[in-house]
Amino acid sequence: MQKAIYKRILLKLSGEDLLGEKKFGIDPNVLQRLADEIEEARKLNVDIAIVIGGGNIFRGVSGIDQGFDQVTGDQMGMLATLINSLALQTTLENRGIHTRLLSAIRIEEIAEPYIRRRAMRHLEKGRVIILGAGTGHPYFTTDTAAALRAVEIRADVILKGTRVDGIYDSDPEKNSKAVKFSEISSLDVLKKGLKVMDLTAITLCQENKLPIVVFNMNIRENLKKLLLGEKIGTIVNH
Repeated sequence: MQKAIYKRILLKLSGEDLLGEKKFGIDPNVLQRLADEIEEARKLNVDIAIVIGGGNIFRGVSGIDQGFDQVTGDQMGMLATLINSLALQTTLENRGIHTRLLSAIRIEEIAEPYIRRRAMRHLEKGRVIILGAGTGHPYFTTDTAAALRAVEIRADVILKGTRVDGIYDSDPEKNSKAVKFSEISSLDVLKKGLKVMDLTAITLCQENKLPIVVFNMNIRENLKKLLLGEKIGTIVNH
């Protein structure tokens, strides 16, 4: 049997990735593709926790431009992450993958409240856990929520799935001459001002020696290859 190099991962997904070809909302084809990848990862006996953003529905920071104060905007963003989490949970459950959705804000009719011990117990039972509503507090991004939860559940790594294949010295979608890093330190990420994750998230990972791998989640079997030790994307060490 193939053996993964990580026992427990936190998979961070962007809400925008759920757009697919749409301008707003959720593309069901994208959900199916994500479920394919997660299903393959589960076959490697990897504990999987997922944090997903809500930018395909509502971005908290955009609320200010629309006349909302930041607290309200961020709360709306948290609810958007729960919508995405429910969509992903249903897609996974339809394939027979056991999941639990845990929310950082109390919404018991829909999701269990996030309790660290309960989250870890679900992982030990082989369930995929989806962690919605960010940290439950405004002013914190889902990147920070991913870093915080990864540390709490003792994940071996954060795998940040994006639409580019790693970290570059500039935006590869805007600069064709952008140079990719195969490996970089968190200190250099901060010095160079690279937009990998926000400062709070990077610092939290740095303090807890938690590696981050940024990779293209849109390439089929990339997640599986990464878990099996192939050099995929960019790794941020500390």
